[in-house]
Amino acid sequence: MLYHAIEAQYLALTPFRIAADTWRNLLAHPHNPLSETTLHRAGAAAFEILGRAARRHGRPEFGIGSVTIDGETVPIREKLIHGEPFCRLIQFERVLEKPRADPKILLVAPLSGHFATLVRDTVESLLVSHDVYVTDWQDAREVPLSDGRFGFADYVDVLRRCIGHIGPGVNMLAICQPAPASIVATALMAEAKDPLTPRNLIIMGGPVDTRVGTTEVTRLAQSHPISAFETAAVHNVPPIHPGAGRRVYPGLLQLTGFMSLNPDRHLKAHIDFLWAHAKGDDQFASSHRRFYEEYLAVMDLDAQFYLDTVSIVFQEHALMNGRLKHRGHLVDPKAIRNVGLMTVEGGRDDITGAGQCHAAQALCSSIPDKLRLQVTEEKVGHYGLFSGRSWRERISPAIGAFIRGNKAS
Repeated sequence: MLYHAIEAQYLALTPFRIAADTWRNLLAHPHNPLSETTLHRAGAAAFEILGRAARRHGRPEFGIGSVTIDGETVPIREKLIHGEPFCRLIQFERVLEKPRADPKILLVAPLSGHFATLVRDTVESLLVSHDVYVTDWQDAREVPLSDGRFGFADYVDVLRRCIGHIGPGVNMLAICQPAPASIVATALMAEAKDPLTPRNLIIMGGPVDTRVGTTEVTRLAQSHPISAFETAAVHNVPPIHPGAGRRVYPGLLQLTGFMSLNPDRHLKAHIDFLWAHAKGDDQFASSHRRFYEEYLAVMDLDAQFYLDTVSIVFQEHALMNGRLKHRGHLVDPKAIRNVGLMTVEGGRDDITGAGQCHAAQALCSSIPDKLRLQVTEEKVGHYGLFSGRSWRERISPAIGAFIRGNKAS
């Protein structure tokens, strides 16, 4: 019934959205002699906010057409390396005149409600000095039920298959949610002495140990039994979608949860946008617009993966307690030895609390100190770890230096 209610809501809001878009266009039209006045610019911004709230936001595009390398503009093209029902492995191929022996990096985008395009800024920065591959997760409501369920173990298997398609010498960068799975995949490959074991593992803002650094996310996940989450958050995809009958955690519920974590911050951001637009600060307004077009685009998660994550990561703490099994095999993070480990946290991260990500350092206790790096950006929030000025000017260069300076193999 939830899906039907969502569709009915979008339908009911259509006249409202059309009216808001119409008024915005009238106020901002270049032939309107008052379009550049403060009052009209503020009005146009207000109607834009209203129209955006009432609009369905589809899957965004990465839209990275080129990057600048050594002062030269280099075209970028997206190349499908491997495809399966729940994930596509995309290479952002740099069309270079002369080949470069840059490190290969698998960017594991979070599967927590947003599309992989959320890490667009991350990809764009890394492309300057890396050969970049990205896990492009698929919307579960678009995956036919005949393709089976998708749980935590399946996620780990996908990471291993992606590494297999990239080849030796991969550096794996996991942002937020995939941190535990990336450790599991690396540990299994290291224990099997797989020659494709990642050379370096970089984890940013990941919930490795959710027993520390309490946030609203961990508080909610640990305050209710798993059955409560299944009852309240899991719904069936209706026949109007390819994934009809699949049990999912709907994107709209996730978005509501995201927004409720910081309602004051989102309200302030929209007020700032209104005044910036009114004053003619188009750069700020454009940045705000890009962020929320991305932020409001959400996708459904397979229910099995959602419930597995809540149970394994937030309630059982199975990886930290040494009780996590993959396909019946006990996972041993101590098997990770000759792999570089870099952990990055934000001092203002209100999603992944202080110490949750750095806990990977103690968990992977067999790694020599010379192959470790622990970084905390005190003035950075969760999203600032992988996008924005701090990411581009400090975090990204530090990751590049760590990868190139690490002699692990």
